[in-house]
Amino acid sequence: MKSSTLQTKGFRFKQFAIQGGQSGMPVSTDGVLLGAWAFRDTPQRILDIGTGTGLLALMCAQRFEQAQITAVDIDTHAFAAASHNVANSPWAARIRVVQQDILQTDLEDLFDGIICNPPYFNNGQTAQHSQRATARHTDSLSHSALIEALSRLLSANGRAALILPLVEGEQFIQLAQQRGWFVARRCEVRPSPRKPVHRLLFELQKTQCDGQFSTLTIQESDGYSADFIALTRAFYLKM
Repeated sequence: MKSSTLQTKGFRFKQFAIQGGQSGMPVSTDGVLLGAWAFRDTPQRILDIGTGTGLLALMCAQRFEQAQITAVDIDTHAFAAASHNVANSPWAARIRVVQQDILQTDLEDLFDGIICNPPYFNNGQTAQHSQRATARHTDSLSHSALIEALSRLLSANGRAALILPLVEGEQFIQLAQQRGWFVARRCEVRPSPRKPVHRLLFELQKTQCDGQFSTLTIQESDGYSADFIALTRAFYLKM
């Protein structure tokens, strides 16, 4: 039986702080990687699907000074945490937090950037706590349904940026390509030089393109790699 509440650890960045409340998932390296990596072009209207504590919405607000951002989550505790964190950030005027099921949303706008750190467990035991299960397991948002939401909410020339474990990421990309999507950017992430790729960062778009492919190693023998530091130094306090 899943417990109804789970206290989520907070985290402080250079320009904002995250108070997790009972949102279900703490700040993770995955989220920071995605927030720092997504969107080389500057989107003007950004949608953060499954915002959780509001991390990705806040990172996008810091990076893109003119962007208007909508952050959506189905969970009451996540909505409360994100609302608190946005209200206490420098960018509250540019971020709207909405509690809604993205599959039934009545959002009228199209977005030129959609960012999502989606649920990724397709099978196996779900998390003990209901908020963490919602955040981590595709029972709450299947990848097929997420692709349909992206199709409906992304503008014709927009891009959707996501991060997933390697196997789930490959499956997601294959499913998207079967539905006419194209991979604009793809970055294979490994924890260290001797360990295999464990995460995929990728951007999808609706129009055909020449994909850009790269790799990123998080740790070298003497600490964080130069590439990881360069990517995240605007956010992490000790970078």
